[in-house]
Amino acid sequence: MAWKETTIAGKTGFEWSTARMRVGIVTECGPRIAFLGKPGGANLLFQDTEGRGRGDWRLMGGHRVWPTRPGADESENAYRPDNAPCEVTVEGDALTAVAPTDPLLRTCRGISVKPLGDGSLSVDNFITNAGDMLYSGGVWALTCTQPGEGRCYGIPLGDGSCWDCFRLVMFRTWGGGHTSRLDDPQIRFTEDMLLVTPRGIETKRMIEASRGIIAMDAPDEDTTFLKKAVFDRTARYPLGCNMAFYVGPDNFMVEMETIGPEVTLRPGETAHNVEQWLLTNHATGLDKARTLTDLFEG
Repeated sequence: MAWKETTIAGKTGFEWSTARMRVGIVTECGPRIAFLGKPGGANLLFQDTEGRGRGDWRLMGGHRVWPTRPGADESENAYRPDNAPCEVTVEGDALTAVAPTDPLLRTCRGISVKPLGDGSLSVDNFITNAGDMLYSGGVWALTCTQPGEGRCYGIPLGDGSCWDCFRLVMFRTWGGGHTSRLDDPQIRFTEDMLLVTPRGIETKRMIEASRGIIAMDAPDEDTTFLKKAVFDRTARYPLGCNMAFYVGPDNFMVEMETIGPEVTLRPGETAHNVEQWLLTNHATGLDKARTLTDLFEG
């Protein structure tokens, strides 16, 4: 197989298909991964048709790249517009799409996607310092998914060590009027998992998750979608957390998020947050961390 040009949600881009997986990248703007699912199946990713956004930035949906800033992970810098056409290169199986340099921050955002197998991808989310001054921050990879009847989400907790603990950041209010409940009925815990069953109540959480895995189960599509990003316990993460999720009001979307370490970039240097994406048939036992780990190791 090879990348081929296509149109996704009315925008130009590229797609790759195998017997188990179809992925589509929009390059007319973004860059964005705009489609993920089985060939002939429904899109697991949310696509916005209502023009949601903040200022000139548009949500659009799909998978996007944001910067974090030290001490202010969700800053105005994160909402910089990504509406311009991308520069695209294809080297072997890898497709890389890079947005134009931001005229204020002198950074550019990009995604490099490389199929690893029939149902697996490497998704390298990156930010490059294209200026002549220092830039500090991290790479935030946000995947907007489409919740639905029977769909749920899970994050393995802890590392199984003899000193096993983790951080959980709970937001009560944020971002100009958003609120969430501490006693959220959508969220429950098992011995080693945080589980989310979306019920249309807006909520936001950040988590220190040493296994670096977040999963979406869609039994209606006989599909489980997982993202994994390596966690470095010695690195500095926003609020000490490397993962997050957001449930939108009325279940309009659920975001599956990984957050890279904060670094200082010299001119020309690049920060990466590399995820492995895995699309499998619907897996049972997602309330156990070992099940999710086994899917990657298998």
